[in-house]
Amino acid sequence: MQGSLIDYVIIGVYLVGIAIFGIISGGKQKTVKDYFLGSKVVPWWAVCFSIVAAETSTLTFISIPGLAYLTNLNFLQVTFGYLLGRIVVAFVFLPAYSKGELKTAYTFLENRFGGKTRSFASIVFLFTRLAADGVRLFATAIPLKLMIDIGYPEAIAIMALVALIYTYTGGVKGIIWVDVIQMFTYLGGAILAGIFLLNLIPGGWGTVVSTASASGKLSILNLGFDKGFSGFFSQPYTLIGGLLGGAFLSMASHGTDQLIVQRLLATKNLRESQKAIIGSGVIVIIQFVIFLIVGVMLYTYYGAMDVKSDTIFPKFIIEVLPPGVIGIIIAGLFAAALSTLAGSVSSLASSTMMDLYIPFFGKRKSESAQLKISRLFTIMWTVLLVFAALFFMNTTQTVVELALSIASFTYGGLLGTFLLGILVKNAREKDALISFAAGIIIMIFVITFKLVAWTWFTIVGVSATLLVGGVLSSVGRRVKSVER
Repeated sequence: MQGSLIDYVIIGVYLVGIAIFGIISGGKQKTVKDYFLGSKVVPWWAVCFSIVAAETSTLTFISIPGLAYLTNLNFLQVTFGYLLGRIVVAFVFLPAYSKGELKTAYTFLENRFGGKTRSFASIVFLFTRLAADGVRLFATAIPLKLMIDIGYPEAIAIMALVALIYTYTGGVKGIIWVDVIQMFTYLGGAILAGIFLLNLIPGGWGTVVSTASASGKLSILNLGFDKGFSGFFSQPYTLIGGLLGGAFLSMASHGTDQLIVQRLLATKNLRESQKAIIGSGVIVIIQFVIFLIVGVMLYTYYGAMDVKSDTIFPKFIIEVLPPGVIGIIIAGLFAAALSTLAGSVSSLASSTMMDLYIPFFGKRKSESAQLKISRLFTIMWTVLLVFAALFFMNTTQTVVELALSIASFTYGGLLGTFLLGILVKNAREKDALISFAAGIIIMIFVITFKLVAWTWFTIVGVSATLLVGGVLSSVGRRVKSVER
């Protein structure tokens, strides 16, 4: 499809404007702390919006409406789990983090266990984030290729360049303020599409409710006991699986992943960061309600069709929406992509700099030299993410499943190691390293053979890590007492 001139103008103005806004809002940075932590002066509500934008990729924008179109509203059970997980992060993880001068999520592991655990966790994060966000960056190119008739490499390069401009110059402060705009842009695009849908459906909202009800599309709760024991764990969207799976996934992604923790560390104090993380959970529920309702309306408009879930929303945008509105929706897609991409680049650069470079090579370097190197790492990770996205262009697996699987390999082990440090007082660095590795190995086995649905992945990884770590620390304590 060739876009109209007005669509290109809207997209071009948006991309240029958002880059300029990021540069201005970021201000000048004199130190690495300014660059990666925003001098800890960012208000909690801005961080709250930024967290939501960072965790919302183009995958979410196009796949969640498609999920509701093909199934129902059972996914909402997972979003309530997301909120529960953030509450745990707010009152268990963040107080533990606030006891020390943390610069990354993994500084806590060094304070608790030692430098080797911090380095290992950082390296695991770097490789996982690079692969998972390479997939997300490629996924963004899929609808853009269809909508404005450019190739995958061009779409990837445009987004990477725009994100690099304001990430390089504005640092995390610029990223957070841009994310505030991005969140309202993509949510506004989804709401606008929903309004058009509602006006196109004869009878409006009444028809949507009656059609969706008759087809079971408005079902929210699924106890999941009707398919037996094995069937219970193979269903992703059950009440227990959704609440527990969503909670543990949110604890891992928002309590141990530098992408989100970096934003929380930019707030003024513990109370501000707690309000930001819990507030983001409430907004995420509202956001997913909007995306899912759009999917239900798409079902009412089209009826049942044999299509892939990721294509139904782009199909409506391309074939039905008028010029100008298409440009706004595509700007929303760019917003969802850029918020994740810029956050990934900054978190990758900050972890590389603070967890690996400064401890081993940069302790004697001046603040200005460290800042220059930090910006070089920003460029390096942007380029690597582009190459990762190009690498996944030939994948045959569904991009949503691929991105989820990559993150799930390590989230359980990472969260389990953090919980080991908080809950098991006698755990040593050796116990943490072995249990972390064991958690990853077990998850490779679980995911490869698809033993449970994806909502159970993080729970299995955490349980395995804590079990191994708990046994090792118990044995170590007994050996130590015998030696005495």
